[in-house]
Amino acid sequence: MNYSYSDLARMIDHSLLHPTMTDADLEAGCKLAAQYQVASVCIKPYAVKQATEWLRGTGVLVGAVIGFPHGNSVTESKRYETELACKDGAVEIDMVINLGKALSADWDYVEADVRAVCDEAHRHEARVKVIFENDYLTHGGAGLTSDEFKIKLCRICELAGADWVKTSTGYGFVKQSDGSYNYRGATEHDLALMRANVSPKVQVKAAGGVRDLDGLIKVRDLGASRCGATATAAMMDDYRRREAAGTPGATGGEIGSGGY
Repeated sequence: MNYSYSDLARMIDHSLLHPTMTDADLEAGCKLAAQYQVASVCIKPYAVKQATEWLRGTGVLVGAVIGFPHGNSVTESKRYETELACKDGAVEIDMVINLGKALSADWDYVEADVRAVCDEAHRHEARVKVIFENDYLTHGGAGLTSDEFKIKLCRICELAGADWVKTSTGYGFVKQSDGSYNYRGATEHDLALMRANVSPKVQVKAAGGVRDLDGLIKVRDLGASRCGATATAAMMDDYRRREAAGTPGATGGEIGSGGY
């Protein structure tokens, strides 16, 4: 299936989250997001106010991460961080669940944690994406298989008011058998599973492992409406090249190969 440039560009949340990014890097990233007319930038909380100024009038939204990347802040800290981000101009919030509480089967805590952020964001007319960090859930937990665990999280997040469920942060590194750390990020299996286990009013976001245009198209085909990416320019430049050649459709790429 073919999609327009806008169909695909408006899926992208351009990620500006690497720990070493300078103010100049963040400004350049916002300018790139405006140039390619993506949906939003996903930026660190301290940079929200400045990003709002950089992007004023461009049509690109500003999103902030909350409890990022490991979700371990106390609920009130997440709520207050959300309040501050929204007051600074964020209209989308990407929060991380408390994984330890989920793996402990403290589902009431998980729901209350997500609800606190959703309620605060919605008071400011902002929308919330809830990050599961699926790389940490490959073996399941709390007496559930991996898929059962993710389904449980989908249902809890919808009850708590989430506007999206999201696969990953892009920083969910897992120790491998050789001692190195790596991650997969979004996978086709997880995107299909998450889309099937929330109602149509809840959207799905992919993050991690989507590094080229074919991967972005695959995400769209699987029913996700947003995709976190750092390879925005490469993906959309490829679209323009294919458009000029008359072949903008997918060529069989895969997602979930690592990298964000």
